[in-house]
Amino acid sequence: MTQVSVPVLDFGGQTAQLLVRRVRELGVYSELLPHDTSEAAVRALNPQGIILSGGPASVYEPGAPQLPTWLLTADLPVLGVCYGMQLQSYALGGQVAPPAEREFGPATIEILDEHALFTDTPREQLVWMSHGDRLEALPPGFHPIARSANSPFAAMGDDARRWYGIQFHPEVVHTRFGRDLLRNFVHGVCGCGSDWQASSFVSDAIERIRAQVGSGKVLCALSGGVDSAVAALLIHRAVGDQLTCVFVDNGLMRLGEAAQVVETFREHFHVPLVAVDAAEEFLAALEGVADPERKRKIIGEKFIRIFEREARRIGNVQFLAQGTLYPDVIESKAPDRQKGVTIKTHHNVGGLPADMQLKLVEPLRYLFKDEVRAAGLELGLPEDWVWRHPFPGPGLGVRILGPVSWERAETLRRADAIFIGELRAAGLYRATQQAFAVLLPIQSVGVMGDGRTYADVIALRAVTTEDYMTADWARLPDDLLARVSSRIVNEVPGVNRVVYDISSKPPSTIEWE
Repeated sequence: MTQVSVPVLDFGGQTAQLLVRRVRELGVYSELLPHDTSEAAVRALNPQGIILSGGPASVYEPGAPQLPTWLLTADLPVLGVCYGMQLQSYALGGQVAPPAEREFGPATIEILDEHALFTDTPREQLVWMSHGDRLEALPPGFHPIARSANSPFAAMGDDARRWYGIQFHPEVVHTRFGRDLLRNFVHGVCGCGSDWQASSFVSDAIERIRAQVGSGKVLCALSGGVDSAVAALLIHRAVGDQLTCVFVDNGLMRLGEAAQVVETFREHFHVPLVAVDAAEEFLAALEGVADPERKRKIIGEKFIRIFEREARRIGNVQFLAQGTLYPDVIESKAPDRQKGVTIKTHHNVGGLPADMQLKLVEPLRYLFKDEVRAAGLELGLPEDWVWRHPFPGPGLGVRILGPVSWERAETLRRADAIFIGELRAAGLYRATQQAFAVLLPIQSVGVMGDGRTYADVIALRAVTTEDYMTADWARLPDDLLARVSSRIVNEVPGVNRVVYDISSKPPSTIEWE
């Protein structure tokens, strides 16, 4: 591989993949690798530098992930972030200890002297801290670069070795000059250019798919969203007729979505497609189930069993392709992120059955949504499809809070269609990155036609986000929300109240379940 990279070694931080994203935004290829990845595997990416992510552990905890020994003699620039910085210090003879007061949230750092890491940034700047331990003494050869009120060594460096550590998180938007710092490290210290693009990902992904699949047959789980669509087109371009897409209508799709998926892939892309109506199977399996984790796992296993059944009908299928993205991997604590923390089990990651017979092909596993969209445009996916809002794999099953039934799904389908339709009519669909309706497991008292009602409640959710790892609620116009509410109450039987969710992520998630 001639393409250079700056990989990120993963120590379990919830924002570790944001470091990858920020490096890619600088036009440099990056991947998130387990912290114990072999030197040979890292070297295969032609690294010009290494970033060490944050993580939830303390360096002194039994079983805490440690710095790879090969890195000590690798002659590569290294940037340690939060736990990564503490690991550097611990491994090289510094002192790490819990302070009297922890630092969580915004903090102001002071740059002590001019330094290449902070080129073109102010002497004092706002950063985001999230740590329990801190450095009490620097390792030999390191000097302090910045400090905060609670961290005497908010940044440190060994210029001769080109090893640097920062206690704060440059990858999050709350660190005002975080992108500048990463640019200074990637371009200035590591000497990388800016030559990685989405088109580069497409060509590399095709090569990787061919290497993994060989002459084997692939079944692609096509959901109707942009992620599975891009995965399908990538694999079709890589292996052609070795691919068969299978679209399963689980009875929990959005209004008119099933017909649209079938028509687009059969008529526009001419990709072999099998459509399966499994609504009754899914609804029967979900009957009476209210717990969201159980729903996700039931739906995940049911999908797999249907795919396995279809694979037997096709014959000699060895691989199952999915449009898994990295936010799913992070929140699910997938097997390749054992030091992470489970937020919720995504049906296509942690919800997969242990005895699954097919091997997974997941070409988008370490991409963010915007990167997938860029790849989709490169592959010729229509813009309307590329810019569709994300839709969870379990579909309306996790937007119906409480037990799922056909009647409740129909209620939610109609309400959701009204909301999305009004967003489009107002020209605000692209201004929000995800918007949907939720059917709550409660009823409320209302008045209709001078009579008392006791009916369902619909919650509306719309967010703005860059990466889907953090999100803010969308400030939609009052008149739009009023119009949506009026239409839902008047046009959807059994609903008498509409509310709007004004929670950010974190502390909430984008979806309700």
